[in-house]
Amino acid sequence: MNCDTLIFNIGQLLTCGGEDVPRRGSAMGDIGLITDGAVAIRDGRIVEVGVSDEMRAKYSAVMQIDAQGKVVLPGFVECHTHIVYGGDRLDEFELRIKGADYMEILAAGGGILSSVAKTRNATLDELVASGAARLAKLIRNGVTTCEIKTGYGLDSETEFRMLDAIIAIGKNADIDVIPTFMPAHAIPPEFKERADEYVDLICDVMLPEVARRYDLNIAPAGIFVDVFCERNAFDLAQSERILKTAKSLGFGIKAHVDEFTNLGGARMAIGLGAVSIDHLDAISDEEIGLLADSPTVGVVTPTVNLNFGSHEFADARKLIDRGCALAISTDFNPGSSPCPSPLAAMAIAARYQKLMPAETVVAATINAAYATGVGDSCGSIEAGKLADMVVYDCMDYRELVYEFGHSRILNVIKKGRVLDV
Repeated sequence: MNCDTLIFNIGQLLTCGGEDVPRRGSAMGDIGLITDGAVAIRDGRIVEVGVSDEMRAKYSAVMQIDAQGKVVLPGFVECHTHIVYGGDRLDEFELRIKGADYMEILAAGGGILSSVAKTRNATLDELVASGAARLAKLIRNGVTTCEIKTGYGLDSETEFRMLDAIIAIGKNADIDVIPTFMPAHAIPPEFKERADEYVDLICDVMLPEVARRYDLNIAPAGIFVDVFCERNAFDLAQSERILKTAKSLGFGIKAHVDEFTNLGGARMAIGLGAVSIDHLDAISDEEIGLLADSPTVGVVTPTVNLNFGSHEFADARKLIDRGCALAISTDFNPGSSPCPSPLAAMAIAARYQKLMPAETVVAATINAAYATGVGDSCGSIEAGKLADMVVYDCMDYRELVYEFGHSRILNVIKKGRVLDV
C-alpha cells in the first residue's frame, strides 16, 4: 500500500487518540502510548498508526523518516493567545518585580491599556509582521494550531485591523490559525465610567459588522468571540449580553473568567455553551461541578501565575479529579505571560498544579484542540486526522516536563510536511 510519508522507529508514539470527545478525569492520563511505533501519512492526513515492523511491511512510502527511537506526540494546539499587538510592556515587567499587581497597573492606565495605545498607532503591515514573528516562536516550540485574539484596539477601526492582521497571518502561516474577536478585553479610556455604552458599541456595531464583513468559516473553527468577565473589566450582565449577541450572529464563544475574582462568569458561559472558559483561578466548587457535566473545556494558564510571581495557581488537580476536561495554554501575550513555550506551561502545571506528565500532554494537545473547536481534525495521532506532530529529542516522554528550559524539538510536522523551524 502506498503513502506519502512513513515515520517509523518511534520509541514512544503518544497518540492521545481513541475518543471523539475531550479527555476528562482519569482518561486524561491515557496518552495512547505505542512502543516502536510508526505513522503512515497521505495527502496531509494520517492513514494509519501501528508498530514499526508491521507498518513498514504494509506501506511503501515516497519519504521515510527514521525517528531513531525518539518520542513523537501530536503537535501542540495553543488555545489562548494575544500575540498581535503594538509595542511591548517591558516597563511593567519591572513594576511587577517591585510589587505592583496586575489590577493596580490596569487601574493606573497601564496593562492592556498600554498596549491599546501602541496598537492603535500600529499599521496593518506592522501588526502582521510582529504577530507572524511571535507565531514563529510558537511554531519553533511545537505548536501546529494556534488561536489568536484581538483585544488591544478597543475601537472599531483598530479591532478590525487586528482581525485583518490575524487573518493575513493565518493565510501565510505554515500552521492553522484560529481568529478570536475580543473587543471586550478592557474598557477603553474614552469610555471610562461609561462601560455600558461601550458594550452597546460592541453588540450593536462591532459584532454585526464582523459578521457582515468576514466569512465566519474562514478558519478551521470559524471566528470566535471572547470576553474578559472580571472586576475592572466587564461585569456579568455585560459579558452575558456580549456572548449572547455573538452566539445569535453565528460566532463560537469563549470567555476569560475567574482570573482574579469570581463574578459568576463560569456558570454564565457554560450555560451559553462556550467552547472554553479560561483562567479559572477563582472558580467555585459548584461551578466546577457544572463544568464537569458540560462539554465546555476548562483552560488553565500557569505561565501567567508564574510571571506574576504568584504562589497561587488554579486548582487544576481538583478540576481533573472532579471530572472536568482540562486544557493548558501559555496565554502568550505582552503583559501577563510573555511565554511562547507550551512545554514551559506544562512543566509549571506539573510542579505547581500537580498534573502528571501524561495529563499535561493531553491538556496541551487533544483537549486544547477541543478548546478551540478543532478536536475532530487535530490534537491526536489517529487515522483521518491531520498529520500534525512533533519529534522530540528524548527517549521517554516524561523528560518533556522533567527537564525544562529548552525545547528539545527535532522536527515539527504540519499536514505531513516537515517545517523549517
